[in-house]
Amino acid sequence: MSGHIDPIDLKIVETFGDNSRIRLSELAEIVGLSIPSVSERLDKLQKKGIIKKFTTLVDERQLGFDIQAFVRVRIDSSKHYKSFMEHVLREEEIMECYSVTGDGSHILKVMTHNTSSLEKFLSRIQSWPGVLSTNTSFVLSEIKRNSRISSEIVKQNLLDRQVLVVFDEKKSEKKSRK
Repeated sequence: MSGHIDPIDLKIVETFGDNSRIRLSELAEIVGLSIPSVSERLDKLQKKGIIKKFTTLVDERQLGFDIQAFVRVRIDSSKHYKSFMEHVLREEEIMECYSVTGDGSHILKVMTHNTSSLEKFLSRIQSWPGVLSTNTSFVLSEIKRNSRISSEIVKQNLLDRQVLVVFDEKKSEKKSRK
């Protein structure tokens, strides 16, 4: 992460995680700044890459995607990595892809209409160069899914890394009395 971030920026990020459609006037009231100041901070958070994009959480099942699954893929060597990634980027059923440690090299979050379409999808993956095996786990129910990051946990992480700018009123008072 480039540069420092302060508690107001954290509150902006947390609030947008809850509701990315919030009006700037409401956000300004929540964080105690003017609308232009909030707008400027949002622009900076986007330029720094802290806010990547504004998005919507969709209930895939409402759109007919009854099968959600996590597919662990094992590739035989890193020489197939580029080809594997190209295939992943082309597949519409793959919602997310992570390079991981442990058994396998990647985990794919997949959604399909039914088990038949999942079977066809898995056959395609298994035919990709370098794919040794797949292991599929079906999602039975969603217990937690959110895009909100708690400002408290982020604050502690940033303090630990010494990249959070914190205004300490007590220290400021002591300095101004001297």
